[in-house]
This record gives sequence, structure tokens and C-alpha cells, in this order.
Amino acid sequence: MSITRRIGIALPCAILLLSTVSCCSSKISVKTGENKTQELIVTCKDFKNNEFIPKKHTGFGQDISPEFQLGNLTPQAVSIVITMDDLDIPCMKSLNHWVIWNIPRMETIPENIPYGTPVISLGNAIQGNAYGKNRYRGPKQPFFIKSAHRYVFELYVLDCTLSLPMTASKKDVIQAMQGHIMQYGKILGLYQRD
Repeated sequence: MSITRRIGIALPCAILLLSTVSCCSSKISVKTGENKTQELIVTCKDFKNNEFIPKKHTGFGQDISPEFQLGNLTPQAVSIVITMDDLDIPCMKSLNHWVIWNIPRMETIPENIPYGTPVISLGNAIQGNAYGKNRYRGPKQPFFIKSAHRYVFELYVLDCTLSLPMTASKKDVIQAMQGHIMQYGKILGLYQRD
């Protein structure tokens, strides 16, 4: 392989690595104490954990957010945060597709959350700055990616709401909710381009 070709491959990876500052997952800590709550159980009506995401939830279909059911949701919950990340981007730890916070306490989060922010139908929840930029953005792998990718939806139950601007990233949200996470759950979906 020529040096020019190596540089041509390495340079995009280096650029992607530099951009991971706002994309990478951060450590979370769930509050503990005498009133320790049960584990949050996250399910989705359209796919099970580690199964394929239907096309309607991808950029090749309607690109609408999935519906989630939350089991064992604590009565003390004040708000809910959802993040979605592609875990299989080359040269990156993850790529954040979606971040939304200040969803009011609810056991069923409806599908097809509207674009923009605030989301009036969801108690003025805020969608932040991710790959989708103030909206859900489902899987849409470029033509040269042939393998299935893993997409993780992480849900955080908080004891407060977050005062963050719509320009906030996932990293900002993770930092702001430290010390306020009452419950945590996730569901993993797969998608492979046709």
C-alpha cells in the first residue's frame, strides 16, 4: 500500500477521533441510599433487545423515534433523559444520534417525537445538539458500510429537570445530571443497510 493511500485512510480516522470529544459516552452514577429504587426495565414495542430495528425508525424509512415502555419506574421520578448512540462507527467509540431531556414522568414514551425544541406535546422536553440536531435521527449507514451496527438507547430517570440550552450536547447533559440519576436502563437495537 502506498504512503499516499495510507494517509488517505488515516486522515479521516484522525478527524473522526478528534470529533469524539462531544460523542463519547461518559461514566454515570446512580443515586444510592435507604430509598434505593428497583432497576428500570426498558422495552420497545417494535423490537426486542439485541434485535433489528424496523426500517420506519431509520433514515431509510420514516426516521421516527421508537416507543418505549418503562417498567419499575419510581414514583419519585421528576424527568427522563434519552440518548441514542451508534456503537460501531469506524475510528470512534460512539456517535451520538439523539439526546432529549426533561421528558416528564411517564411509563410509555410515545413514538414519533416531533422535530425541534421544545417538544410541547412532551411537557416542553428539549432535544439537544446531536447528529440529528434537535431531533431524532435513526440509523442511516453510508453505502460503503455493509455490516450491522449496534444502536444503544439509554434512559435515565432523574430527581430534577435540567436547565440546559437546546445547543447542549450529550456530554453536557451527562455532566448536568450527575448526582440526580435515580434509575438507568437501556435497550440495544441493530440495523444493517439493505
